[in-house]
Amino acid sequence: MPKRESRMPALGSVAADFVLSEGAGRVFRLADRDRALPFLIAFICNHCPYVVHLLPAFVEFARAYRARGLDTVAISANDPQLYPADAPERMAELAARLDFPFPYLFDATQSVALAYGAICTPDFFLYDAAGRLVYRGQFDDSRPGNPLAVTGASLRAAADAALAGLPPVAAQRASIGCSIKWRADRAPDWG
Repeated sequence: MPKRESRMPALGSVAADFVLSEGAGRVFRLADRDRALPFLIAFICNHCPYVVHLLPAFVEFARAYRARGLDTVAISANDPQLYPADAPERMAELAARLDFPFPYLFDATQSVALAYGAICTPDFFLYDAAGRLVYRGQFDDSRPGNPLAVTGASLRAAADAALAGLPPVAAQRASIGCSIKWRADRAPDWG
């Protein structure tokens, strides 16, 4: 299974605004979020073994942290022509089956993934209430095929700090996962 590491954009970067639709057709505007809350943007997809590996734990993380005041949205930017399992209707099915406590949005033009510098699935971007990046990186050290339990320890530590208004956690490791499946006309040259 080929893997990529996330790009780790600069902390303090401002979240790019976007308007995307869920697989079910509802529209989500980042600008409409509760400005008093920190928020998490997770680039995921349906088929990636790295996402599949952590998805149940991530859904539970999002549910628990929503109760504590963290908004979460997930975005799939994969080209469904290349990967039909990542088509909007399949996204809606997965979200319903796992009872996602967050919107699962489709980035059809892949412009949002490009704006955020997302490179792999999963790729996590945590912002404080002011919309400044405080964490980018992995969910935890577990990967498909390694013996480590999926705990979400890395993202939990970062979310705890953000919710407490503390400075970003110092230990931030790149996420590792499958490359986003870019359309031929959108593939970035990120090396």
